[in-house]
Amino acid sequence: MNFGFDPLLIAIVAPLALALAIAFGLPKRWSVRLAYVAFAIPLLMALHTWWHFSAATQIGGYAFLTRYPTGLEVLGISLQLGLNGISLPLFVLAGVVGFAAGLYALQSGAERLKVYLMLLLIMLGGLMGVFASVDVFFFYFFHELALIPTFIMVGIWGGRDRSYAAMKMTIYLTAGAMLSLIGLIALYVKSGATSFDLIALRNHLGAHPLGETVQNNIFGLLMFGFGILVSLWPLHTWAPLGYGAAPSSAAMLHAGVLKKFGLYGLVQIALPLLPAGLTHWSHPLAWLAVIGNVLVVGFITIAQRDLKQMIGYSSVMHMGYAFLGIATGSMLGVGGVVLMMVAHGFSVALLFLLATTVHHRTHTFTMDDMGGLATKAPVMAAFFVAATFASIGLPGFANFWGELAIFVALWNFSPLITVLAVAGVVISAIYGLRSVAKVFFGQPAPHFAEVAAKHPVTDLTWAEKWPALVLLAALLWVGFWPKSMSTAINTTLQPAAQTAARN
Repeated sequence: MNFGFDPLLIAIVAPLALALAIAFGLPKRWSVRLAYVAFAIPLLMALHTWWHFSAATQIGGYAFLTRYPTGLEVLGISLQLGLNGISLPLFVLAGVVGFAAGLYALQSGAERLKVYLMLLLIMLGGLMGVFASVDVFFFYFFHELALIPTFIMVGIWGGRDRSYAAMKMTIYLTAGAMLSLIGLIALYVKSGATSFDLIALRNHLGAHPLGETVQNNIFGLLMFGFGILVSLWPLHTWAPLGYGAAPSSAAMLHAGVLKKFGLYGLVQIALPLLPAGLTHWSHPLAWLAVIGNVLVVGFITIAQRDLKQMIGYSSVMHMGYAFLGIATGSMLGVGGVVLMMVAHGFSVALLFLLATTVHHRTHTFTMDDMGGLATKAPVMAAFFVAATFASIGLPGFANFWGELAIFVALWNFSPLITVLAVAGVVISAIYGLRSVAKVFFGQPAPHFAEVAAKHPVTDLTWAEKWPALVLLAALLWVGFWPKSMSTAINTTLQPAAQTAARN
């Protein structure tokens, strides 16, 4: 135990401490000022861990490993924080998107801003805890901590159909969380291990692997439990509705970061501990993903006329690629999944932010009622085009490398599924470029012309540009230097691949 400088603990505690201070009556003036610091600290700590990761002492594949007493050690539960090559990129993702969402929230002018910031800070603290936790219990605990504010924010500050959206999200995500909890408890009980510590679990199951039938059953629980949280088809309908109703900062954090919890759980826990279960479920998972998420949801996305709903459905569609990478079970495919999670988090957060800025100027999300916005807001148009290109997977953006790795790995898994999956790129280009054309180019629709006559359209303000710049810079950074993430990923996946090859 070390109570010295621990960037992981600081990243978790800083936003939670300010949220607690706000709850106990911190004045609004100080709440807003300190919120800038509380949103910035996780980002700074994430960048610190990324910069020093390779030089940090690694135990069991983890760096910055520190254990703190909880009083629950007799139950095998301890607060142990650390990062390996899989959790590091997602820890950085949470810091970057959390900072951008916080900046946007602070200038949003939301009603009851103190409460809004408090919930957003709790969400951010929980997210940093999810990816910093080595103990499976706290991995799950921090997810629930981050999930609760989502329901409240959608129900109070949400847009159209917010009550129904909040209720549906609550039902689906609670069901997914409970199913995954059952799977995690079953894994712990059946393993015979005495600790929820992921390092200890891996060592124990490496020496005493579970039987094939047990692995199949537990992997199935985790696949569908985590799958609901990620919006695996056909259990996906909560996501577009929830994101369409959610306030912008909540949508940015949930779609960009919290949604990755399920994929992260499969990659970090299920794949290394239940290899036979993956083999058993790989083809059903792949077909669900390619037929359901990529093709069916892809065509539904093309049919959308609401900008925010379109972005929500596109997020569901792109999760199909991540499930396909997991199904391959290969180092290349799983590494591509981690890269794609990071890239998708940046791009979808940027798209939700920009969709709201469009709404502020057009007073609608209906794309048929827009048009010609590029002449009045060229900077906004440039950001939106860049975010769309990133989402499609254009080279130069982070999304390209994740999708490329997944497609290459998928070809060795199934050429037929690969061909179907690549068709999704064409679908993405259709709905993405069409949305750009409808919103920013051509003649303004009569509705928009009337709105613009009453309320002259302005370009992005600096308060809107800064969070957008943060996210776009992250997309370009990883796009032009993928090794900034892939090197850390390989440090974790390569030993696991070598062990699997020997077995």
